[in-house]
Amino acid sequence: MTRVAAIDCGTNSIRLLVADADPGSGELTDLDRRMTIVRLGQGVDRTGRLAPEALERTFAACREYAGIIEAHAVERLRFVATSASRDAENRDDFVHGVLDILGVEPEVISGDQEAEFSFTGATKELAGRDHLEKPYLVVDIGGGSTEFVVGDDHVRAARSVDVGCVRMTERHLVRDGAVTDPPTAEQVAAMRADIEAALDLAEETVPLREARTLVGLAGSVTTVSAIAQELPAYDSAAIHHSRISRARVREITDWLLRSTHAERAAVPSMHPGRVDVIGAGALVLLSIMERTGAEEVVVSEHDILDGIAHYAASEAC
Repeated sequence: MTRVAAIDCGTNSIRLLVADADPGSGELTDLDRRMTIVRLGQGVDRTGRLAPEALERTFAACREYAGIIEAHAVERLRFVATSASRDAENRDDFVHGVLDILGVEPEVISGDQEAEFSFTGATKELAGRDHLEKPYLVVDIGGGSTEFVVGDDHVRAARSVDVGCVRMTERHLVRDGAVTDPPTAEQVAAMRADIEAALDLAEETVPLREARTLVGLAGSVTTVSAIAQELPAYDSAAIHHSRISRARVREITDWLLRSTHAERAAVPSMHPGRVDVIGAGALVLLSIMERTGAEEVVVSEHDILDGIAHYAASEAC
């Protein structure tokens, strides 16, 4: 076994996976998996820079993760940073801060690299499952961007576009420094138009409609699944590989975009950091399902983080 750690630092959250990797089968055995909402992408779409308070929240999480990594005697660590840090003028501040805390330089990866990691993490364990036909379309709805990947056993086409739950919320649903509660019909229509334009871009590269199975990743999708199942608390085991119909996704999205902050916060499975951005994330998912004609989405808790761990393990061998 090789003990590896993977960190995925996105626009909204930073996540850690510590796992033992079997060099023969490639299987991962989780030892520790956790997520912290840090909102690294706070204001990046507007200012082009990472905010000092967002950096400090992220560095605080890194210090916590450094202790966990040391306690588990990890042999190899890989830290991948995505959309927000790609876009920021001051991303060197982020890189140097992470290097000081964790001893590794974060890889500020391209959207295509992000998509490849996500595909590997999401599909490695799907082979042979009943009624899940190939090719897969894996969609990773993040805070600042969404990755689209079509493939069978390997990636055939991938594209990253700049729509995500945080970026869409900040661009369309914020007025006078606060999220509209609830958003107006005009705001939702403008956001939907932005998402549709991004889907047009994705479809220039990725044959979205050729896929036979839609696999949805990341917090917006898993939260929609938790709401659909009316879970009394967030339950990763119940969410992983759940299937949610397009009709149910539409029903939930409509409710989220009509609800107030207090109503969304009262959902028992809702992470406090997602209360203001979940409506935008759900609308991205619904738009994808309507564009592709997918009747359901298969929800995966295994995503880019697992893909990073798989690649870290293969490099350690």
